[in-house]
Amino acid sequence: MPEPSIITIGNFDGVHLGHQAILATARKLADAANAKVLALTFDPMPVAVLRPGEGPPHVGTIAQRTEALKRAGADEVKVIEPTREILGMDAQPFIDSLIEQHNATGFVEGQDFRFGKQRSGDMAMLAEFGREKELAVQALPRVEVALSDQTQAPISSSLVRWLIGRGRVEDAAACLGRPFELTGTIVKGEQRGRTIGVPTANLDPDAYAGLITPMDGVYAGTVTLEDDGTHRPAAISIGLKPTFGHDRLTIEAHLIDYNTEDPDALYGKPARFAFARWVRDQYPFPGVAELKEQLMRDIDTVRHTPDPTATTCD
Repeated sequence: MPEPSIITIGNFDGVHLGHQAILATARKLADAANAKVLALTFDPMPVAVLRPGEGPPHVGTIAQRTEALKRAGADEVKVIEPTREILGMDAQPFIDSLIEQHNATGFVEGQDFRFGKQRSGDMAMLAEFGREKELAVQALPRVEVALSDQTQAPISSSLVRWLIGRGRVEDAAACLGRPFELTGTIVKGEQRGRTIGVPTANLDPDAYAGLITPMDGVYAGTVTLEDDGTHRPAAISIGLKPTFGHDRLTIEAHLIDYNTEDPDALYGKPARFAFARWVRDQYPFPGVAELKEQLMRDIDTVRHTPDPTATTCD
């Protein structure tokens, strides 16, 4: 028989502070019951199967989600492919299958959790199942966050996506408990930046199909090179390079005070671009000289921006 488990199940898109509260509660229950915490997450989201083409972009890759779930308290993460067979299961058989497969001794979910065919099951039903089968069941209220516009909002993955899509990366970080990041491998760009003294590291925008990215603009943040631990403040630019009339999205970062004898040395390195705050919109400049002057101002702004990765709430 499998090791006893406290289960939490959901999309966990972004693994925001609400999700982290669920994992922390599951961790306490598991420790008290000598069980493991098992996080079951769907990939893709069920809506993408039920209504193809209507699913929202993800807040990061499945690898990022798995890492964040484990950091939040999960001992094990299992990814469930939401087939129509699984999504067509009635509520009770669905829960029974989880109990049998994973030797579940309890469940922890948000108070709005729904499950089973046509989302027919809710936390009241799950609590009743728990009483019948002597399972620990806990429902947690939504976690709220104070945003920079003075509003108090319940945290949700939808809110996180909305904030990121509008460039409100500071508010997104308040919801996530950590800065929003784009991870990937540095690729060769046009190398125009090095000709004006502002070389950049580029990510391939095609790698982020299906993922949320911040709106076009310049951001203060950091870049971490994962192979050697290099960590530098960075001016991160997302957009179409309007000064040069481009029509393809570019994601690039200038690593401040990063010196290397080989300007091509960054190519192929895995990197994390972490976003601290929005600096300005993208807009065309009369020429390269004016663009460089603005880039120098951007770099000065970034120098005085606190490192978003210095403290997190995970």
